[in-house]
Amino acid sequence: MSSERKQRIAIFKFASCDGCQLSLLDAEDELLKVAEAVEIAYFPEASRAMMKGPYDVGLVEGSIITHHDADKIQQVRRQCRLLVTIGACATSGGIQALRNWKDAAEFVRTVYPSPDFVQTLKMSTPIAEHVPVDFELRGCPINKLQLVELLSALIAGRKPNIPTYSVCMECKRRATVCLAVSRGEPCLGPVTMAGCGALCPAYGRPCFGCFGPMDSPNTVALAADFAAKGHSHAEIERLFRSYSAWAWQFRRATEERRQA
Repeated sequence: MSSERKQRIAIFKFASCDGCQLSLLDAEDELLKVAEAVEIAYFPEASRAMMKGPYDVGLVEGSIITHHDADKIQQVRRQCRLLVTIGACATSGGIQALRNWKDAAEFVRTVYPSPDFVQTLKMSTPIAEHVPVDFELRGCPINKLQLVELLSALIAGRKPNIPTYSVCMECKRRATVCLAVSRGEPCLGPVTMAGCGALCPAYGRPCFGCFGPMDSPNTVALAADFAAKGHSHAEIERLFRSYSAWAWQFRRATEERRQA
């Protein structure tokens, strides 16, 4: 990427809690290091000054849950030379993807007094199911330092140094005793991508997969191990169906066991 002019960055939101955008705002001090090379051209969460596209990099938070979303993401893709999805909602449908195994219309009828006014799709899907995505940044929320690394790499024209190995590596590095081995806890660390610093295991809580599947995870084998240790299918589904439930690697772990 050329460094002769500032790279124009745009941040877009779909169905989400805004947590990943807040992580971006929280990285204010770190972003100062790359501020001379980037220009935040479009960021409704933080500014009323909206510059029209095209943009060099588009950061997209949130999943697609309405027909309007499905149309809008096509427009976003056309405006952005590079498109990066940030967070579990954008990369794997988010916690709202739990609806994908249920009747979304029934939820609407139960929750809203005037369901006819609510126009929603049956499923919550990640951005990559609708348009080509150039890079995914995982987490719920994302790691702000990974975001700074990503932007720095895009500016420099190099590959981002984002880990694809499992949370177990982070546990080892901080000398955290393995909860799966020492206490027999059902932990998703072996199949979850690193990035959180193994925060939950460090405080005695098994990993619940908020950074989504690692590179080439054997989720089926881990689910089988949980079952062998006496966990019911309902418990195993609950473990895998969380923030990254619609990631196909996590879906496979529960759906194949149900068919077995």
